[in-house]
Amino acid sequence: VQLVESGGGSVQPGGSLRLSCDASEAAASGFPFDLYEMHWVRRPTGKRLEWVSSITKDGVIAKYAESVKGRFTISRDNSRNTLYLAMNNLNSEDTAVYYCSTDPTGYAGRRGQGTQVTVSS
Repeated sequence: VQLVESGGGSVQPGGSLRLSCDASEAAASGFPFDLYEMHWVRRPTGKRLEWVSSITKDGVIAKYAESVKGRFTISRDNSRNTLYLAMNNLNSEDTAVYYCSTDPTGYAGRRGQGTQVTVSS
């Protein structure tokens, strides 16, 4: 399952990051990225996976967890088989490993290896 997240890092509170999820390798193996609703989920240290955001196949409709609404923006480029998550005004509660997933829970379907986001002063 070749979903590859990138773009994580360490930032100070109030900072921004843009995560990417590259599904091109999966697409080359037959995964129809443009036919899947896609999701971002995250796992804070020591906690369960939690849903962050979802986007429809065509990229028209996006949904967000209340904790990130107004700060995060999900998008996709089906021509590049890539999913994005722009994160602004980050705070310490956003510290987690972020995964792209074909399932909103992150516990089923396809999921990448994750990218670490650390928000700390």
